[in-house]
Amino acid sequence: MAFVDIVTALALLQFVAFGIQVGRARSRFGIKAPAITGNEQFERHFRVQQNTLESLVLFVPALFLFSRYFNPTWAAGLGVIYLIGRQVYAAAYVKDPDKRGPGYGLTVLPVLVLIVGGLIGAVLQIFGR
Repeated sequence: MAFVDIVTALALLQFVAFGIQVGRARSRFGIKAPAITGNEQFERHFRVQQNTLESLVLFVPALFLFSRYFNPTWAAGLGVIYLIGRQVYAAAYVKDPDKRGPGYGLTVLPVLVLIVGGLIGAVLQIFGR
C-alpha cells in the first residue's frame, strides 16, 4: 500500500506544480486575479491545471479502490502511467493544444482500468469470490 500512497502524494504534488506554473504564467503575462482569460499561453497553463483537478477527482478514489480489491502494486503501476500521461498532456497542451491526445490517452486509460477494476473487485467480493 505504500506504493499507492507514494503515487497519490506524487499526483498531488504534480497538481501543486501545475498550480505554480499557472501563477508564474499569470505574472509573466500580466493576468490579474480573478481573471482567467486575456492571454492564450496563460489560458493553456490554466486549462492544464483545471483538467488535472478534474481528473484527480476520478483518479484518487479509483486508485484506492483498485488497490483494495486487487493489487496495490498494479494500482501504483497504473498510477505511474497516469502521472506520465499528465506530464505529457501538460507539455503538449501548453505547446500546441491540438497535440494533447497522447497525454490524454495515457491519463484516461489507466483511470478507466482502475475504476472498472475496483468495481469488479467490489462486486466479486459481494459474491464471495
